[in-house]
Amino acid sequence: MATVDDIERVRRALIGAAQPTSDFDLNPDVKLPANRKLRPAAVLVALLPGTDGAQVVLTKRASSLKHHPGQIAFAGGKVDPIDAGPVAAALREANEEIGLPADNVDVLGMLPSHETVTGFTVTPVVALIKVRFNAKPEPGEVAEVFSVPLSHVADLGNFQIQSRRWQGMPRYYHTVPYGPYYIWGATARILHAFAGRLAP
Repeated sequence: MATVDDIERVRRALIGAAQPTSDFDLNPDVKLPANRKLRPAAVLVALLPGTDGAQVVLTKRASSLKHHPGQIAFAGGKVDPIDAGPVAAALREANEEIGLPADNVDVLGMLPSHETVTGFTVTPVVALIKVRFNAKPEPGEVAEVFSVPLSHVADLGNFQIQSRRWQGMPRYYHTVPYGPYYIWGATARILHAFAGRLAP
């Protein structure tokens, strides 16, 4: 699939409203407090052009981190007071974490917000990287920057549902493995929602 086809497909997929997603989507027995306070965050779903199709840029978090060590994630983080909203936060975090300049990005749109088990409401910002860049993983935060074909994560057949024990109960979640990378949790759920919108 040519990159131009990929990007037009993505643009069309981002049109219109959609339901927010959650780490609890596969666990309907979990009762969330109605008055819970969620902290705003944003991630950049960055698409890298390629002759064989677009690639989705992901990171592997450093193993020394206190939260989610070694997990696969989008570049991103909490929305700070200095940020003019989630788009600004996603671009700032991508610059800090992987060295992606904000002026090398064309924002295409946003996916529905995603609530995490850690109390964040995450806005996924979908963007096209204009030209290839020299990724610079942030020391101590990012162990690796890599990419996965959009065609892989756009195929709902590549997703699985797995589970592990959480607070004494089985917790179910989406995964979308790719090569040596075990993509799961919020990252996989956001990609699953993206794939659902990309589906014909």
